[in-house]
Amino acid sequence: AMGLVKRNHVWWMSFMYQGRQVRRSTGTTDKRLAESILCKVKVQIAEGQFFERREDVERTFQEMMDRYVQERAVMKAPKSRVRDRAALNHLLPVFGNKVLAAMSPKLLAAYKAQRRSEQAAPATINKELQLVRHAFNLAMREWEWCRENPMHRVSMEPVRNEVDRWLTADEEDRLLGASSPWLHEIIRFALNTGMRQGEILNLQWQDVDFTRGTLIVMKSKNGTRRTIPLNSTVYELLAAKQAATGTSCGPVFKTPLGNTLQVRFLVREFCEARNRAGIPDFRFHDMRHTFATRLVQRGIDLYKVQRLLGHKTGTMTQRYAHHSPESLRDGVNVLEEVRQDRVSTNLAQG
Repeated sequence: AMGLVKRNHVWWMSFMYQGRQVRRSTGTTDKRLAESILCKVKVQIAEGQFFERREDVERTFQEMMDRYVQERAVMKAPKSRVRDRAALNHLLPVFGNKVLAAMSPKLLAAYKAQRRSEQAAPATINKELQLVRHAFNLAMREWEWCRENPMHRVSMEPVRNEVDRWLTADEEDRLLGASSPWLHEIIRFALNTGMRQGEILNLQWQDVDFTRGTLIVMKSKNGTRRTIPLNSTVYELLAAKQAATGTSCGPVFKTPLGNTLQVRFLVREFCEARNRAGIPDFRFHDMRHTFATRLVQRGIDLYKVQRLLGHKTGTMTQRYAHHSPESLRDGVNVLEEVRQDRVSTNLAQG
């Protein structure tokens, strides 16, 4: 039978579960609250949601994150791992020794307010919360460490998505004019392929196919590969580069001394050139925006732009939609052609 027993002023539940006697504290001295907890346990048993060992009162946040990193880090890009580590540096001091059962939406909302007062950017706070949400989802669905995800009742911070910044023709000339030859090359390459910084640095000669006039973009951040066609600017740039260096394997872009090109080195040189050219608030990634914006403004449809940029879904590419009334024009013009065809068919039959 299911019943309540008082022990040191605290109500304990005593019940049979899978043929064994289970005794567990309700943690309360209030009989009515204890009764409602007992009812909840009855429902959980009936629905098969009751775990005899309550992992959520034994496992800590630290243990959950340790297991998360151990199981998930291998599946993530190096950059994402670095980002997770940065997030954990803020989360662990606050929640590390809390048991999972104590991680309430209220606590997480307080954490969010705390991070806001520390002037953390909304996108940073969201990265931290998303990490907690993902770990709790695994703990709940795969490991059976807890019954619910407290993050399901915590909202994300509103992020004002940054304005798309793209280069005018004049700015492009100034930027190229202020760049050393090797940087000049990378900038022209970026503006004509729309590739991400990491993809450009990882590009190998083996991925360039001069006969087909294409290149394979490997290890883009969503783990897939895409093939993009080379326009004549890029084709000539790469052909001249290969002729000059005489290499057909290894990374395409290197330092002037022929060493591996580190992100830090590239960014430093880029920022110096940008400042010399007097182009404020322009980042390396904005060359990708420039590529996409120019295509859309010249009437290339968003689906093609999505494929070139390597976006998994159309959602990311939608930010460029407002540039494209011209690319929609042929959509409505087609209807006039249909009418013309009908008119001329009628005349011919008349």
